[in-house]
Amino acid sequence: MKKIIMMLVLALVMAGYAQEGSIKPKFQAFSGALLKLKDSDKPGYLKFSLKVDVAPWSFQAIGEVRSPTGDTESIREALFEGDLYAVLAYIDNSPVEVNGEEYQVGLFDIMLYYDDEPTTIRNLKFKLLPPVDDDWSKSGLNDALSSGSLLGNIWGGKYEKAITKASADPMDKGKLKALKRKKSAPSEESSEVSVSEKKKQRMKDMADEDDQPKKKKKKKASRSEDECDDPSLTPKEKKRCLMMKKKK
Repeated sequence: MKKIIMMLVLALVMAGYAQEGSIKPKFQAFSGALLKLKDSDKPGYLKFSLKVDVAPWSFQAIGEVRSPTGDTESIREALFEGDLYAVLAYIDNSPVEVNGEEYQVGLFDIMLYYDDEPTTIRNLKFKLLPPVDDDWSKSGLNDALSSGSLLGNIWGGKYEKAITKASADPMDKGKLKALKRKKSAPSEESSEVSVSEKKKQRMKDMADEDDQPKKKKKKKASRSEDECDDPSLTPKEKKRCLMMKKKK
């Protein structure tokens, strides 16, 4: 009986190692300008919030952060001086497509770095925002949270190189605005083309209207000349007719 139990335990451990080995987290850094800090009732901690709503991201992360020294003012100063930034850990195997755009919902951990040193994070929670706040997207988030927990502490060790690379190019407000403009450019271009076509059509209609009166005037002048050439008119009447035509 003991041998059977030991074999089952060993099988479960091996399965856990196999699953852990198949999980390959990715990292995305975000500028401290996207972070918001608030006072906390826990000594040494501050509440933080990170909100991003530009594809491929649409989420809000909230939690509590403690600096390596335990001084809350040092965290505030680091945020003000641009020395505080966040690194998001996610699993890139469950993107959700909405309106032709892919969103990453496999989020499972986040770290705030203070002077390039990891802080202490607790009570971390993720909330998916529209358009990926549906049940299907939430199930992808929950799966990632479960899978990511198998990795243990990822902030260092074998993932340190990937984290450093992501930290060198954080996503900031300027880059997010550029992404928004890039995504809206095709619709704006289509709108400009539509306006241009309408303008061309209006100009064509105006040209047609200008041509029509000219044709009528020619016909009217032709009728006037025929009237003055009427053989039944006397020379005096014919001369008066031509004079009247010139006055017109």
